[in-house]
Amino acid sequence: MYITDYLKQYKNEKIKLYIDMDGVIADYDVLNASNYDKKRPLKTNIKVLEDLSNNNNIEMYILSISRYNEGLEEKNTWLDENVKFIPKSNRIIISREANNFIKSKNLKSNFFKKLDRDKSIIILIDDDPRVLEQVNKDNPDVLLLKDTALIL
Repeated sequence: MYITDYLKQYKNEKIKLYIDMDGVIADYDVLNASNYDKKRPLKTNIKVLEDLSNNNNIEMYILSISRYNEGLEEKNTWLDENVKFIPKSNRIIISREANNFIKSKNLKSNFFKKLDRDKSIIILIDDDPRVLEQVNKDNPDVLLLKDTALIL
C-alpha cells in the first residue's frame, strides 16, 4: 500500500509524519557515513513528501540518527539544500556519539516512547527493518511504513 492510501484513512485527523533520511530521502552509503553534503537526494521520494506537505492535517518531521556529533550539522545543511519544506524546528537528528553509541533502533524507539501523542496519528517512514521492528515492539500505536510506500 502507498502512503497516499494510508493518509486517506486519516484525512480528518491530525497526522505527525516522521521521515528517516538515510535510504529514504538521501542515498545511503554504509561504508561512508560522513560527508553528508555529498549524498545524492532521492528526488522522487522528496517530491512525494513535498506534495504531502501541502495537506493541512499533516505535520512532517525528520527523524534521523547520526553516528557522530559532526553529522548533525552536515545533515541539517543537506536538508536546507534538498528538503526546504521541512523547517529546522521539525528536524530531530540524534547523535549516537552523544548517546553512548546506543543502536539507532533503540534511539528511535526511545524517542517515540517519550513523544506526546496529543491525539495525533503517528507515522514513521523508515527503510531499516530493525528500526521498524523495535519501534513496533515498544510503540505498537505508531504506524510503520517502509520507504517503498513513497513510490507511487
